[in-house]
Amino acid sequence: MVPLDQTMVCLNIDMIGRTDPNRGIRNTNYIYIIGSDILSNELHEVNKKANEDFVNLELDYRYNDPTYPVFESGRTIENQYYYRSDHYHFVKNNIPSIFFFSGTHVDYHEPTDTAEKILYNLFKKRTKLIFHTAWDLANRDKKITLNK
Repeated sequence: MVPLDQTMVCLNIDMIGRTDPNRGIRNTNYIYIIGSDILSNELHEVNKKANEDFVNLELDYRYNDPTYPVFESGRTIENQYYYRSDHYHFVKNNIPSIFFFSGTHVDYHEPTDTAEKILYNLFKKRTKLIFHTAWDLANRDKKITLNK
């Protein structure tokens, strides 16, 4: 295990192979970015630059607002994604985090969420963004700064 004081960031990747039918626009060239600027503007900028330099996805920040509504399991609720995924245990310890997410869909958390439904070209593009974000962070001389 890596001690928390030696941990620079958490890049949480969850459900990035599909698209969100509730998104309201048919552009599938997106990824939801949650929390990138909450503890460190520097982390946010690293991720934006990786996107601009290598993949050019639409970075959608709507779920940075935990009250933004989402339709899940037949009901509309506040998303609270920033507080309810694996990265939050790092956030609670002042470790800046990005939650990379493509949204919910009819198979969300269901056994019907199977591999043949993954959009592999889009998955590859999203993975490339995460790789280049991680690459930049891993090759820095010092940790990114907390500024909030």
